[in-house]
Amino acid sequence: MPVSAVPTSTTILVIGGGPAGAYTASALAREGFAVTLLEKEHFPRYHIGESMLPSCRPFLRFIGAEEKVVNHGFTVKVGAAVKLNQYKREGYTDFISSDPNKAAWNVVRSEFDEILLRHAAESGACVCEGVQVTGITFSSDDERRPVSASWKSDVGSKGEVRFQWLVDASGRTGLLSSTYLRNRKFNKNLKNIAFWAYWTGAGTYGPGTRRENAPWFEALTDETGWSWFIPLHNGTVSVGVVLKEEVSRVQRSTVVGPDVNETHYLTRLKLAPGVIRLLGTAELAGEIKSAGDYSYSASYYAGPNYRIAGDAGAFVSSPTAVADPSSETFSNALSAASTIAASIRGQCTEAEGIAFHNSKTGTSYTRFLLVVLSIYRQINAQAAPVLSDIDEDNFDRAFDFLRPIIQGAADADQSVTEQTLQRTMDFCESALGPTTPEMHAAVADRVDPALLAQDGPIMDTKAAAALAGKDEEVKQVLLRVNARKAVNGIYDWEDNFQRENLGGFAVVLERGGLGLRRVGDSDAL
Repeated sequence: MPVSAVPTSTTILVIGGGPAGAYTASALAREGFAVTLLEKEHFPRYHIGESMLPSCRPFLRFIGAEEKVVNHGFTVKVGAAVKLNQYKREGYTDFISSDPNKAAWNVVRSEFDEILLRHAAESGACVCEGVQVTGITFSSDDERRPVSASWKSDVGSKGEVRFQWLVDASGRTGLLSSTYLRNRKFNKNLKNIAFWAYWTGAGTYGPGTRRENAPWFEALTDETGWSWFIPLHNGTVSVGVVLKEEVSRVQRSTVVGPDVNETHYLTRLKLAPGVIRLLGTAELAGEIKSAGDYSYSASYYAGPNYRIAGDAGAFVSSPTAVADPSSETFSNALSAASTIAASIRGQCTEAEGIAFHNSKTGTSYTRFLLVVLSIYRQINAQAAPVLSDIDEDNFDRAFDFLRPIIQGAADADQSVTEQTLQRTMDFCESALGPTTPEMHAAVADRVDPALLAQDGPIMDTKAAAALAGKDEEVKQVLLRVNARKAVNGIYDWEDNFQRENLGGFAVVLERGGLGLRRVGDSDAL
């Protein structure tokens, strides 16, 4: 595809052509704004992160890209099997029980990302590939707004582009957070390293059932990490292991032979018996790849005339979404687009737009990280009880305490205790509990239907256990239903994104009217 020439000025400059950048550019260009996107690579380009969540569909639909993805032929993802505890059967999240159109996909990222980038160009954005941003210039006034970017191309040309608004979607490089704002903070508990490869001739999970060909995620038997098994439409399966960085370094140092990475990878993979069974007689189809799998966030994601979106601001990898671009990535990309549009259109002040994007991004990241921390606690202590009591009668109270801890804004707040964090994770562990649609249906026949209603009040673990008595199935289902209510934003982005009231504003998802609207207290969740 011909590469566009870099203009000397634009209304909105987007740095990065990955899912966050391409999505933001598409959303804003479809609103009629002049958008320029600079991407240092030429697409298609390789990227890991292949198993998506159904939350991506309404977001893709909003920018008019859903049909392109549906028609491409990616492997349909009907759900996901997650075995966090080798002492119990796997949990399973069914995406299609209520609606077959809720299915997601396992994608070859080079193909998926190119679809989104080409869609941005078709939506009206000026897309320039092979162009790297080398620096940002800020205004000299008190606001310190970014006003221009210097760039160089891979064919030797250089230049500068002026803009009114900046979106940093530069991925893990995080140009603004890492180089200029210096506000990125790594989560010490999630400092991992991933090793992965592609295989041919593997088996299938759940053949002949409604779960057939779902991806499989599994905790390692020695409690040092987890693995993934993701079938792809090109005839391969992506198989990886994620290990604690320190543990991996020690274990890898003991390996001898010509291919240390391959030996290390295959040795650790043997600690995932479910993956080994699924592989069967499969054969490696290429070299072993590896990358640091660090999770991080920023203390803020917006400032005067700039927004940070996608991995440039925050990143969490987990056994439910291996670096996938479907959850918080699209959420905060659309938040960036809607707050810029709202500020330009006078629907809010720029300060209000900044506050909304900071809150929206921080909230979605915290919800996701909350579940991830719960999952890792189970992976690292599989013999410990998964379900514990919680004193809080509503998760929101614990959530309000937890958010500033993760964002690094309340380190000196002695009222936020480790006990609060642990109790909150106890509650959220149930979100991926070992239940099935059949179990839910059976339990629904013997309990009050109101207890399973998604819009019902959140029941604490003690109350759920008391109500269930000795009926373990009722207990498991009640705990899972209640945990899902508490972190519903992770699983129901379409509804949550539009209804969530943050600082007196909610998003308006209408083409031609994208932005924010003021809401009253009666509209708040």
